[in-house]
Amino acid sequence: MVEPAVSGTSNVLKACSMANVKRVVVVSSISAVINNPNWQKGQPMDESCWSDIEYCHTKTGRKWYYIAKTMAESQALEYGKETGLEVVTVCPSIIVGPMLQSQMNASSWFIYMMLSGDLKTLENGTRLLVDVRDMAEALLLVYEKPEAEGRYICSSHTITVQDFVEKLKSMYPNYYHPK
Repeated sequence: MVEPAVSGTSNVLKACSMANVKRVVVVSSISAVINNPNWQKGQPMDESCWSDIEYCHTKTGRKWYYIAKTMAESQALEYGKETGLEVVTVCPSIIVGPMLQSQMNASSWFIYMMLSGDLKTLENGTRLLVDVRDMAEALLLVYEKPEAEGRYICSSHTITVQDFVEKLKSMYPNYYHPK
């Protein structure tokens, strides 16, 4: 997962440079921001926070996704600095809302896993959400605004896992719901 993400991003950026593209907007993930145990407790995480790759290597579960997104985004921004290509990254949280494609994205997969019964239990923490339409607007803004630079977190709602499951129960009462 890491190598395709990093080399794929690199290949796209090189192709953009060769085609004299002025600005590229890279969609990263909140996963490239939030996994940093060294971040000062109580200080909100912002665009200056990066997931700690070494820490992600020690975690179980979806650690490779965090590593891939962090490395690809970091490389993209560095490529922009080195070549003069304007690279702006957007780090969305869990994206919810209508889908255009027939294949499931990572956010929809998480919801599917809950409703299918593949996730029997969930740790009751908080999750960050953003509507896909808000994400689309954010992408257009950072593309069109000349002053946009660096990275941007795109998230509009915080919800507890318990409240999220309750919402799913009300919307899909005939499906499985994790405890």
